[in-house]
Amino acid sequence: MTSLPHIAFSPEEADAMTEAEGTLVVFASRDGTLAPGAAAADAALGGALARAVGDKAFKGKPGVVDSFGWPAGHKARRLVLACIGGGDDGVSATDARKVGGAIAKALAKGPATLATAGVGEAEAVAGMVMAMALRLYEFREYRKVEDDAEPPAPRHLTVLSDAPEALARGSTDMMALAEGVFFTRDLVNEPANRLTTDEFAARLAAMQEIGLDVEILGEEALEELGMRALLGVGQGSVSETKVVTMRWNGGGDEAPFALVGKGVVFDTGGISLKPAGGMEDMTMDMGGAGTVAGVMRTLALRKAKANVIGVVGLVENMPDGKAQRPGDIVKSMKGETIEIINTDAEGRLLLCDVLWYVQETFKPTGIIDLATLTGAIIVALGHHRAGFYATDDALAGALQAACDATGDEAWRMPLGKPYAEQLKSAKADLKNTGGRHAGSITAAEFLHAFVKEEVPWIHIDIAGTATTSGGTDTAPKGATGWGVAALDRMIRDRFEA
Repeated sequence: MTSLPHIAFSPEEADAMTEAEGTLVVFASRDGTLAPGAAAADAALGGALARAVGDKAFKGKPGVVDSFGWPAGHKARRLVLACIGGGDDGVSATDARKVGGAIAKALAKGPATLATAGVGEAEAVAGMVMAMALRLYEFREYRKVEDDAEPPAPRHLTVLSDAPEALARGSTDMMALAEGVFFTRDLVNEPANRLTTDEFAARLAAMQEIGLDVEILGEEALEELGMRALLGVGQGSVSETKVVTMRWNGGGDEAPFALVGKGVVFDTGGISLKPAGGMEDMTMDMGGAGTVAGVMRTLALRKAKANVIGVVGLVENMPDGKAQRPGDIVKSMKGETIEIINTDAEGRLLLCDVLWYVQETFKPTGIIDLATLTGAIIVALGHHRAGFYATDDALAGALQAACDATGDEAWRMPLGKPYAEQLKSAKADLKNTGGRHAGSITAAEFLHAFVKEEVPWIHIDIAGTATTSGGTDTAPKGATGWGVAALDRMIRDRFEA
């Protein structure tokens, strides 16, 4: 697993700043006021920082940084002056993320030291450090690095503070969350020849070491359960289809909340073969399962006081002599029959059986499923927000609040009978696609048919947010880990408050 940066917290003293190597980071507020660490550095630099913030070109927006090479009176090779923003209500969580991401991109090689005394409340500083750690992620598993080469990104961060012990305590859960995000990103970034269904299941089973109970069901058990919609997706692959349940019991005797994830380790489209251009990106079609795994890891690491189960279906969708065909009819675990119109609409076939299994087996208080389900959600919302569909307003409100708080942006989309009617089949109980129009909504309505009326449910389509082609404030190019932070926050607020 890609390791987190090593983060230490120390008192902010003059020697700690002047002796710091690599990059020294100091701060200014929106109006150009220098924080104590920046003021001290400014004295050694002959007023260079004061002149920089006093210039009419200075833009006091959070995340704006200015770099100075080989600052006088300091061992550091670079000094970074970052605008922390701030206002009457202090530094917001959004501003903290922007600043942390901007700093991460501005760092020189080697370690980094941040002089944060007087910068803002401990929560804002911790959020900024968290954003730095997330932005410094780099997946290098398959890239050659010379033995004597210096790591391309700093892995040692020292946070100087006027209350380092309190800041360290407040950052513990954030680092557990960062590890969960890194775990998700590693899974999503892995190539399909390495992250097979067997390997995926093994990595989840290894989390028993941190306190999760893990159960793996193979094809024989799934056949006995009647999960033929799920099994049909993988029948053209040599990789065994599996369902993996991860359980965290931290909240007493109450029924668990459930997270369900789509884990298609590679999606060719099956017999309804995808175009060659861009097919290499279909290694990310297990992003929903990756997010569920990252959330479960986070909950275990921070010893969450909640009962949560994470259940993922793992399968590979390949064309083969045994592969499922358009026109086939399969029977789901629920007992409803499904006409296969397009074998590339496979994620919903996986999820419908897993959703029913979770309800029948665990009697959850509610369910959220995540899937890189449709290109249609990208047409609707681009790569900026995930789209979600909900049957329960209270649960939807809790998710939206968590998304707003963490920066995992999302937008609620509609459900409705007219969309469900697009799934009517002349030969079976329903068909697996409803045509081009409202494609993400009809996919959600397909899943809705497998959710019991009394169970609060949300479906999140993360096709547009699971990866990024250009990077964000908290993620470099590649897998984002979208949803780990939001779901962890929702569970904390809804079940642990």
